[in-house]
Amino acid sequence: MIRTDEVVGSIMAGLEREARVSIHDHPIEIEFADGAVTLAGEVPSIAAKKLALEIAAAVPPVTGVVDRLRVEPSGRREDGAIRDQVISALAGEPAFDAYSLRALVKQGMENVRQLELPGRIFEVEVADGVVTLNGSVESLSHKRLAGELAWWVPGTRDVVNGLDVEPAMEDNDDEVVDALRLVLEKDPLVNASQIRLRCQNFVVTLEGAVMAESSRGAAEADAWYLFGVNRVVNKLVVTG
Repeated sequence: MIRTDEVVGSIMAGLEREARVSIHDHPIEIEFADGAVTLAGEVPSIAAKKLALEIAAAVPPVTGVVDRLRVEPSGRREDGAIRDQVISALAGEPAFDAYSLRALVKQGMENVRQLELPGRIFEVEVADGVVTLNGSVESLSHKRLAGELAWWVPGTRDVVNGLDVEPAMEDNDDEVVDALRLVLEKDPLVNASQIRLRCQNFVVTLEGAVMAESSRGAAEADAWYLFGVNRVVNKLVVTG
């Protein structure tokens, strides 16, 4: 019989070995029951969040992971301010010009931009810094771009990307590369022309030379933020 404390101990040991998780500065609560592990707490980065989830999922006999991890923001902001900026970012993105926008305000969904095209809509909700995106988009790249824009908003602690892709598309590594290339081109902190991208089994590798450590870090964060990316290998070299 598998003992709960053994599973929790194995997960904790794995988290302690991963420096980016920074378990001692950012404690994580671990619960295990009926094959499912729940991780809760605030972690220093999106990389720490995804790595912690990966570590927990790899411990036998874990069959599922409940994600209640949040990323520590650079500054705390009210949910209304985060929501308004997410809405503004989506409304200002040319790829979403044909999309209607709705936002949850005081427990009621309000129309922000109502268009006639059916099926293309964003619904935005923010609670305790967690942005939830629902609605329907036309491609996986649109889904990923919307999630990235939400992550870029200061104060965001997590993004729950519940956008449906209609018609449904099969995800693959090429889709990830296409979306990430688009994201890097939009990030003002990154010169996308300096970066080469590869993706295998949803693990992204970044290669090339950039002028500043801030650009190197921004490119890596953009890759981690991308929906579906499991791991990022950053081989970018700073030459500036």
